[in-house]
Amino acid sequence: MLPSDKNIAKGYLALTATSVIWGTTWVANKFAVQQVPGLQLSFMRQFIAGTLFLLYFLLRKQKLPTLPQFRWLVMLSLFMFVFANGLSTWSVKFVSSGLGALIGALYPLCVVIIEMLFLKKNSNTPLTFIGLIIGIAGVLFVFYENAFHQQPPGYGFGIAIGLIAMLSWSIGTIFVARNKYDVDPYYALGWQMFFGSFFTYGFSRVIGIEPVPFHLVPKETWLALLYLICMGSLVAFVAFVYTVRNLPPALASIYAYINPLVAMLAGAWLLSEPLTFNLVIGAFITLTGVYLVNYSLKKKAA
Repeated sequence: MLPSDKNIAKGYLALTATSVIWGTTWVANKFAVQQVPGLQLSFMRQFIAGTLFLLYFLLRKQKLPTLPQFRWLVMLSLFMFVFANGLSTWSVKFVSSGLGALIGALYPLCVVIIEMLFLKKNSNTPLTFIGLIIGIAGVLFVFYENAFHQQPPGYGFGIAIGLIAMLSWSIGTIFVARNKYDVDPYYALGWQMFFGSFFTYGFSRVIGIEPVPFHLVPKETWLALLYLICMGSLVAFVAFVYTVRNLPPALASIYAYINPLVAMLAGAWLLSEPLTFNLVIGAFITLTGVYLVNYSLKKKAA
């Protein structure tokens, strides 16, 4: 059944909500990590959001995953939440929220490169390679522009762990695409968050990060965490599902190109982060390359 005009209109509203909310979560992360370690913020968010997802499904008598499914969910939790979410949250301690979001948006380029180099999947079209070149050129333009400005301590480290987070998300995306584990995606998401919270906590302790006691976490940080859980992990996912069910896939996916721009504008407005003309131009160039890569892959699949 085709969606009605009313549902299509609501789909546009849901798309707007998804784009704005997921863009502003980078700013909320940036604000919160000034008071608590990024990995601590990540495992707190994952534990609470994952528990809420699981309670919803378990109260509806959803069966527990099988042992092979549990093994698969544990592996995905490592890639998607410990290293991707955990490290990207940590990275905005050292880089602007907009730059962190822009690095995260590069994962389609990384997926194509990984498949070409390691999986010997080289059936990409010329448009794919044009998109790759444009996307990489945009990133180099942004980093080149930033090289002429005084950067805060740890800037290089923030870039590095942001890139590792993006790489981890890319690998996890490839695993999801190549292997079907027959679990409701949102039920699976809850398990991944839940497992990921414990792994992220363990990882933080292994590398020597001392968490801030809960009673010393400022009220403002708890409010940021509440926004990340309620809006970023729950409302935005519901809005995204509604979007993909009522709008064409190519249109529903444009949130990924809007997120970094929202993060840049919100970061400049709320956190007084620098927003230069060259940074905006570099972001547009990068996102144009990402769009061309995505468009070429969807066109080839169609």
